[in-house]
Amino acid sequence: MRDSNETGIIVTMNRIRRWAQASKESLVFAGQALTTWNARQILAAAGATILVGLVIGIATVLIPNSIFSRDIPPVWWNYPVWIITSAMTGVLIATYVRPSGHSTQAAASRTQPTQATDVDAAADGPVQASGDQEERRTSRFALAGSMLAWFAVGCPVCNKIALLALGYSGALTWFAPVQPFLAVGALVLSAVAMVWRLRGQVACPVPAQPAQRDLATA
Repeated sequence: MRDSNETGIIVTMNRIRRWAQASKESLVFAGQALTTWNARQILAAAGATILVGLVIGIATVLIPNSIFSRDIPPVWWNYPVWIITSAMTGVLIATYVRPSGHSTQAAASRTQPTQATDVDAAADGPVQASGDQEERRTSRFALAGSMLAWFAVGCPVCNKIALLALGYSGALTWFAPVQPFLAVGALVLSAVAMVWRLRGQVACPVPAQPAQRDLATA
């Protein structure tokens, strides 16, 4: 029994170590991607940040307006969550903007003679599949992060879904205390989606390798 427990601890520690190493590498790649951005991408990020911020801010009345109203005033943490989530979403949207000259370079590269073999084409298949899967995962995380941010910073008793499900008093009693946790989830999901997307600009996805024994790295 003791040996089994020690084995489980070793396996867990190895997984944590690999996760920490992968997270560190992703952050490094994301930073490298940002250093390669040109003015077009920076302006796109700024514009998208302002647009997302306006949409969320006006709908949740963090920006006072005559279109929407809220019965419960905002709390202090609503504002940093709103701003940070908008900024990360803006950066993520800007990653879809191609840098100037990219199309010309791509067209030039297509005119170069290639000698692709069937083996090369077959090898590219898993890489393409891995890239498509990561793209879908990034999109889901980004959408979930934005939705959670909207629920987190909005008025708890003005949310139609919360009112229908819990009623006015239930929204105050049950939904409002959960909003800070929704804010944390929004920040985490938005950050992960942004880092994944930035990492993909400088690091090509690789096909999954067969699992290795966790004890091998102990």
